[in-house]
Amino acid sequence: MKKKFLIWVGSIIGILILGIGGYAYYVYSSVKDTANQMHEEVKLDTPHEKPEVGESKPPISILLLGVDERAGDRGRSDTVIAMTLNPKRENMQMVSIPRDTRTEIIGHGTTDKINHAYAFGGPKMAIETVENFTGVKMDYYIRVNMEALNALVDAVGGITVHNDLDWIDEGYYKKGYHYAKGDIQLNGAQALGYVRMRHLDPNGDFGRNNRQRQIITAIIDKAASISSVSRLNKILDALGDNVKTNMTFEEMIDIQKNYRECRTNITQYEVKGTGGKTNGVYYLNVSDEEKTKVTNMLKDNLVAN
Repeated sequence: MKKKFLIWVGSIIGILILGIGGYAYYVYSSVKDTANQMHEEVKLDTPHEKPEVGESKPPISILLLGVDERAGDRGRSDTVIAMTLNPKRENMQMVSIPRDTRTEIIGHGTTDKINHAYAFGGPKMAIETVENFTGVKMDYYIRVNMEALNALVDAVGGITVHNDLDWIDEGYYKKGYHYAKGDIQLNGAQALGYVRMRHLDPNGDFGRNNRQRQIITAIIDKAASISSVSRLNKILDALGDNVKTNMTFEEMIDIQKNYRECRTNITQYEVKGTGGKTNGVYYLNVSDEEKTKVTNMLKDNLVAN
């Protein structure tokens, strides 16, 4: 299977839970139906209770997985983001783990790229592998197929981002879109091309990950300003079978109600490492010091104060 482009959509769904706002209550039944369709529990080898996300508002962690699933092919989780929400600090922390990160694949008995965990064992293996790598339990997970991208960006009415590079999309899909420097407006198809580009970026995957986070924050802002039933319905239609999560409808509502201010203060970080080949395969090798740094960052934002 060819290497897939970085699929970042998973993070957007988690953000939309915070960004849609109270308007969801006007279409309660539609939201509940979609939430029930999205719900999927995963039995971990070492189960841990989900936090009570009511008025006590404890900090929570969410694993965001973006995958490229097709019929008969589970695909890989080419987006892996460990997100924490601390409502007391009103902070959302997003830690991107590059897809080529070399780590132990829990339950498979191998050391491989972290994005292979999902291909080998679905959400369960992906969750347990990320928990082992970060040293932090994930309270929730959200998995999104990239097929949701076009419809989702179009559903919020397009987005605006600040572009630091000038290029024309002549890559895998050869759409011919021109991405000029400066503030640019993107529809769904253009947003997909924007986050897929890698080879024309001197920073490669790291530059693409930065564009991923740009679009996430742009969608936060746009989703938070949604003020029509038609827009919200389009978002729900875009989710459909493309999203799975262990969040129940009630938990989604509580998170939206009690954690929405976290979106006003976003902290972003990308795991650092050294690239190199092992047995002819490229990996990003992450030092123990960097892993400890990531663990401490995540745990710090999960302190209830």
